[in-house]
Amino acid sequence: MTFIDMLQDAQQRNGSMLCVGLDPDPARFPAALKGDASRIYDFCAAIVDATADLAIAFKPQIAYFAAHRAELQLEHLIHHMRRAAPHVPVILDAKRGDIGSTAEQYAREAFERYGADAVTLSPFMGFDSVQPYLQYEGKGAFLLCRTSNPGGDDLQNQRLASVDGQPLLYEHVARLAQGPWNVNGQLGLVVGATYPAEIERVRQVAPTVPLLIPGVGAQGGDAAATVKAGWRADAPIVVNSSRAILYASGGDDFADAARREAVKTRDLLAAARP
Repeated sequence: MTFIDMLQDAQQRNGSMLCVGLDPDPARFPAALKGDASRIYDFCAAIVDATADLAIAFKPQIAYFAAHRAELQLEHLIHHMRRAAPHVPVILDAKRGDIGSTAEQYAREAFERYGADAVTLSPFMGFDSVQPYLQYEGKGAFLLCRTSNPGGDDLQNQRLASVDGQPLLYEHVARLAQGPWNVNGQLGLVVGATYPAEIERVRQVAPTVPLLIPGVGAQGGDAAATVKAGWRADAPIVVNSSRAILYASGGDDFADAARREAVKTRDLLAAARP
């Protein structure tokens, strides 16, 4: 089963477009775990268990693990995901972007060490920085396209005078992902929920690739506008919420509170589907 097949299967089984982002910050953990980086696995595994039937994907952010020397906990967490939710794909949010043998090692890290189903990548260094990831049959790669941070305008929203039609940079990335770079149908795009008009534009340019859409919840993205802009029956949208779910409660009921928030977000997204 390919990564795209897994997304479509999870979407159908769980009736969901919701991706649960795992950005564990021990300083924000509930009281019994607060400040203890050795409990990252315990915290995240409880969230996974509480939302396994609600998610189209899980998205661990590697920096939140690596900063606390918790890479081994991440390995164990992904093994746990395979047991608790074998039908829900795992997107490793790493935003790697390098060339040649270095990219090969990053691909090995994502797909062999961690066993992720997909990874986020920066396309800034060109196709040869993406190609090593595409050597892994059935795996996926989401290219940063129109990100939700304010500084995204600095580069992504600039015109390319040397390209026919003078597209904006993010439009050009979308065209590459829809066309010549997507040699095996493994590519998707990252488009922030804080820019629904740009989501709609990316969908026009890249109608058949999956979209990973962060920014719903704590970052202020409008869930309904996001779905209306990006939804297509034949191309999944993966709408990520992290902090709003992870830190829905600071008490012992954190997992139950996370589930309630996930249910609310999943249903809000589903209601906005055309």
